[in-house]
Parts: sequence; structure tokens; C-alpha cells
Amino acid sequence: MKFLFVVLACVAFSEALFRVPLQRVKSMRQQLAEKGVHLALSDPALKYEPYKSLASAVVDPMANYADISYYGSITIGTPPQTFQVLFDTGSANLWVDSVYCNTQACNAHTKFNSTKSSTYSSTTKTFYISYGTGSLYGIFGYDSVNVSGIVIKKQIFGLSTNEPGQTFLQAQFDGILGLSYPSIAAGQATPVMDNMMQQGLLQDNLFAFYLSRNGQQGSEVAFGGVDSTKYNSQIYWSPVTSQTYWQIEIKGFSINNQETGWCSQGCQAIVDTGTSFLTCPQQYMGYLMQAIGAQQLTSAHSKDMTQIHYFAFFLPQYYVNCNQNQGGYPYCQVAIQSTYLTSQNSQPLWILGDVFLKEYYSVYDRANNQVGFAQAV
Repeated sequence: MKFLFVVLACVAFSEALFRVPLQRVKSMRQQLAEKGVHLALSDPALKYEPYKSLASAVVDPMANYADISYYGSITIGTPPQTFQVLFDTGSANLWVDSVYCNTQACNAHTKFNSTKSSTYSSTTKTFYISYGTGSLYGIFGYDSVNVSGIVIKKQIFGLSTNEPGQTFLQAQFDGILGLSYPSIAAGQATPVMDNMMQQGLLQDNLFAFYLSRNGQQGSEVAFGGVDSTKYNSQIYWSPVTSQTYWQIEIKGFSINNQETGWCSQGCQAIVDTGTSFLTCPQQYMGYLMQAIGAQQLTSAHSKDMTQIHYFAFFLPQYYVNCNQNQGGYPYCQVAIQSTYLTSQNSQPLWILGDVFLKEYYSVYDRANNQVGFAQAV
């Protein structure tokens, strides 16, 4: 297999960066498991089903947010109101809990109060998002949004009005800041990144993620450039194949340096900070589990022997998440799931979630519509 490597000479300087520190906390699934409640796993790729619009309604399955554990702060309004949000490359909208919502899930979080912001503008446009065990209803509004010193004026965002169900009750975040392409935004709302570009707020129209490993802090999302202290290799680039999600092509797959032939006809992958697991096409899952010896794993690490071509990157070692339940007994979960869904062109679909991204500094370049990976420090 011929590797297709493209090296970028980065021109973004660290002084042009706007960094948002990301805090790592226990995920919803971990918190519930400690109480003896085990959430059923759903297919993470359901998140990428085509949006089904009915007026301003949008269906966006969000059950896989149960495993996310990296959040950062933003402020909205004047004077600023602070919120913890999930920076999600797998969605495009910004929304937060609001005082218009009085469900148990909303009341457990910080809520935006539009009457306390002098720069808020209301609309009558509503939205609806469906997810695993409940749903989210909201209304759109406009206000100033501050992301680590980047002030976006008249940013459209969602204010929750009804949040039934238990999905977000245990969540450590107050909302989600989507970083994907505007074509998938609910209600045709302009994403935060697009407004940053249109308002000329960035030196370079890109952002980058560094996710810490082994429970360490230091994770961040940086806007306007790359942080060369967070990686120790060249950056390998892959063009975006669909300007919806951050979707790229995989040319091949090998295990122990042996070609599998799995992606000989091409595979697609979505790079998603809003998904915790690595997701494998269903037809390959059994072979992959056998190859990594999943049935024999007794610790939180496995063999590092699987390779995705195009980047020639190794999958991370952290395939297994082990925790304790309420009775103090350990339980383990392989951080790889399968999906039966395919990409828009019917090719097998992989999802490169946080378990993969812990190993690589990832760069999302809107100016050139490409995703870059470098070995993380």
C-alpha cells in the first residue's frame, strides 16, 4: 500500500492562538455506573444519520455523549454568563440550558438568562433535537459569545425550553458548541467557527485539539493556529471528503503489518471529539476484537498493533475503560463499538473518537478543508 503523506509547513504562531482549557471529568456513564445504573450502548453512527427537517425540527441522536468527559468554558451575553460546553466536531450548533427550561435536567445546570443580557436579541424560531432517552426543545436567540478572548458578535445559539428524560441530568456540561460545517446546522444557524471567520477574528481559519491521557489535565482546544508544544512529529493531512462533518478517506487497514484488505475499495472516517469510542464497521468488528485479544484483556491497556493507512497511524492503546460499580466491583468496557451505517457514498464508516484522538494532535483546517494529525506529546 502506498502511503499518501502530505506535510504542512505550519505558519501559525503560538502567540496568535486562543486557547480554551478543557477539563476532564467523569462521564455520565461512569457516574451512573458507580450508582449501579448501566446505560445501554447505542450505535454512535446514528448521530450522523441525515438530518430530517420538519419546519425547524431536527433529529440528532445524542446517546453517545454519555461517555464524553472533556469540557471547556465560554461566556454568553453582557455582562458575561459562564457555561461549561462540549466542543464537538460532530455537530454544528451552539446551545445551552436556559431559564425557559425547568425540567430536572435543566435545573441541574447553569442556565442562560436572556433578561440579564443587554446585548441579547430574541427570535421566534424554535428547534427540536431527539436523542437516546429523551429530547431537547429550544428557541434560537442572538448574543455576544466569548471563546477564550474571541468575542463573536450577534452569534445565533439555542436556548433550551424543555429537556425531558435523564440523558443530561448527570452531564457535567451546560450545552454543546458544534464545530462542524454549517450544512448540518439545525435551523440553518450559522456555527460559531463560521462567524469567527466571517468577522475576521482568527489569524488562520483553523482550530486544533489536544486531549490528555491517563487522567491528566492539560487538554485544550486552540483557535487560530496550532500549538507546536503539543505534538512531536510532522502533521499529516487528509482532505475533507464531505463538507458536512469532518469526514476523511481511509485507504487501507493492517494488523501486525499485515494487510487486511478491509478498506481496499475505500472507507470513510468521521473525526469526532463528541464521540468517546473508536467505531468500526460492523463487518470488521469480530476480526478486530480477535486481533486485539479483547476476550483476554484484564487491564486497561491492550496491544498496540493496528494500523490505519493513509496516515500510517497506530490506533491508541487505551481500548478498554475499567471502572468500579457501586459495590466496588470492577467492570470493563472495550472502547471500540461497531456500526452498521455507511457513509453517504455507501463506503464502510469509521468514527475516530476521543480514544483515538488522545494519541494525536488533531487540526481542523476550514481554509483548506482538511484534517491534520501529528503524534501528541
